Amino acid sequence: MNIYKSILCILSISLASIACAANNETIRQYQFIEDGSGAYTIEMNEVAKPEPTANQVLVKIHATSLNRRDIMIVEKKYRMAGDITGGVPLSDGAGEVIAVGSDVTRFKIGDRVAGIFFSEWLDGKRTDEGVASARGADNGGGMLAEMVVSNEEGLVKIPEHLSYVEAATLPCAAVTAWSGLFKYGNMQADEYVLLEGTGGVSSFGLLFSKAAGAKPIITSSSNEKLEKAITLGAVGTVNYRENEDWQIKVRELSNGQGVDQVLEIGGVQTINKALQAMAYEGHMAVIGGISGFATDLPVGSLMGVGATVKGVFVGSRADFETMNAFITEHKLRPVIDREFSFDQAAEAYEFMKNGSFMGKIVIKH
Repeated sequence: MNIYKSILCILSISLASIACAANNETIRQYQFIEDGSGAYTIEMNEVAKPEPTANQVLVKIHATSLNRRDIMIVEKKYRMAGDITGGVPLSDGAGEVIAVGSDVTRFKIGDRVAGIFFSEWLDGKRTDEGVASARGADNGGGMLAEMVVSNEEGLVKIPEHLSYVEAATLPCAAVTAWSGLFKYGNMQADEYVLLEGTGGVSSFGLLFSKAAGAKPIITSSSNEKLEKAITLGAVGTVNYRENEDWQIKVRELSNGQGVDQVLEIGGVQTINKALQAMAYEGHMAVIGGISGFATDLPVGSLMGVGATVKGVFVGSRADFETMNAFITEHKLRPVIDREFSFDQAAEAYEFMKNGSFMGKIVIKH
C-alpha cells in the first residue's frame, strides 16, 4: 500500500509540474470581441506567452488605466481602420522589464517602464506611421494583458517616486494635458487656465498648472468634485449645472480679463462658451468631444479675441520624457479615483461609462 501511495504521490507531483510548466508558457490577456449588438466587449483569454525579438522588451504589466477613448472604441464611436476583434485593449500601462532582446540598449531587466501612446511617434511632428501606431485599438500594442512585448523605442522609464499604479495613468491623459498647456500653449506663471470637467486630462491639467504657478479654474456638475479641486490647487470653480452661462462666472473668477489657456474637452456644447471665457491672444487646446466633436469653429468669436487654437492628440515619446522630468521635479502624484483588479476589467469599463469619477480609473494586475 505504501508503494502505491508513493507512486500516486510521484504521479501527482509530475502532473502538477507539467501543469505549472504549461502555465508558464501562457498568459492571460483581454481581447475585443463583437457583442452581437453592433459594439465590442472585452473577454479574457489565455494566450501564448510573448517572447521578445532582437529589439524588443518583455514587460510584466503591473497596472493599466482607462481613458474616454477606450469607451468610444468599444462603442464603435472611435475612428479605426477596421474590425478590431482579437485586438488587445487599453493604451496605458506600466510594468517591469523581465526580458530583453539581443540588440536592446535602452533598457535592462528590472527597469520600471510605461508604454508610449503612439509606439512609433518618438519626436518631432506626427507622421502617418506614427498615428497608425496608437496602442489599444486596431494594432497589437494594447496593454490589458499580464505581459506585453514592445519595441524598446516605444517605452519610457517612469518617475522613481511613482508606483506602477500611478505611472499607468500617464501615457494618454497626462501627456495630452502637458502638450496642450506647455508644448503648444507655452503656459506661464500667473496665467489663468480653464479646465473643463474633472476627468483624466483636466485633473492632470490642474496639477501641472498649479505646479507651474498658473491659476487653474475648473468646471464640474459635482460640488463634491469641485471642493476636492480646491484642495488640489484650483483658484476658482464653477458648477456648470447650476450656472448655465458658466463662461460669465469664469471671466469673473479671472478678474474680468478671461482665461489665457483652455483645455477644451467638452466638444460641441462647450467650445463656444470656452471662447467667450478667453482673454485676448489666449490659447485653446482642442482635445475631446464628450458632448460630441465640434465640426465647425466659431470664427467670429475666435477672431474677436485673437485666440490660437491647436488640435492636440496626445504627444510623442520626447513629450512624455519631458513631462516625466517635470513630474519628478515637482513630485506630482496623479489623481486616482478607483482601482479595480485584473479580473474586474469589465467593471472598470462600466464605472468609466457612468462618469461619476474624478481623475483616473486604474486596473491593478
